[in-house]
Amino acid sequence: MHWLLLIALAIALIAGPQWWVKKTLNRYSAHRDDIPGSGAELATHLLDRLQLSAVELSTEGESDHYDPIKKQVCLNGTVASQHSLTAVVIAAHEVGHALQDATGYTPLMWRTRIARIYTALEKFGGLLFLAIPLVLLITRVPQSSLVMLLLAAGSIGASVLLNLITLPVELDASFNRALPLLKAGNYLSPADMPAAHKILTACALTYVAASLISLVNAGRWLRFARR
Repeated sequence: MHWLLLIALAIALIAGPQWWVKKTLNRYSAHRDDIPGSGAELATHLLDRLQLSAVELSTEGESDHYDPIKKQVCLNGTVASQHSLTAVVIAAHEVGHALQDATGYTPLMWRTRIARIYTALEKFGGLLFLAIPLVLLITRVPQSSLVMLLLAAGSIGASVLLNLITLPVELDASFNRALPLLKAGNYLSPADMPAAHKILTACALTYVAASLISLVNAGRWLRFARR
């Protein structure tokens, strides 16, 4: 019973934020005639206003994010074309990341570096984990499996670090960048600001579930290493 409660709690902690984020974004995604521009139009306007000429807008992907390598604000087709509260607030949030990049925001710089390391390690981490028993069986040298275990664990560690540093980056993009931009430009009515605050919170918490999952994976690796 004790383990069942722990499993239920873990599922709630991981699935809960995802459910709330999806619910919040869907709640304010209806078309609004009083919102004059789409998500893509607001993003373009903000990039021009902030003189971020090196940053491009892409609407061809399936996710909303900022790519610091390609210098692209990426919006999915729905967000790019919608005249909705969710669309314009998400656009402002992603432009917030572009503003972080332009001002040399240190946590974003670190996240970019860690993401590169993680991408490289991720390619080998899972393969190494599967190969450990085989290498140990063939070589019968425990040190070889230990080296491979450390390399594979490095992939998990990079994932944990990447997700942990992502949360403050997202919070800053939402509340220190996007929210002031929306207020200063009077892009939304005062009545819409509480809802915009909820959407920006949802944008920032998108990675919470990923952070929790990476911590769970790290715990599994620690238990494996103790054996």
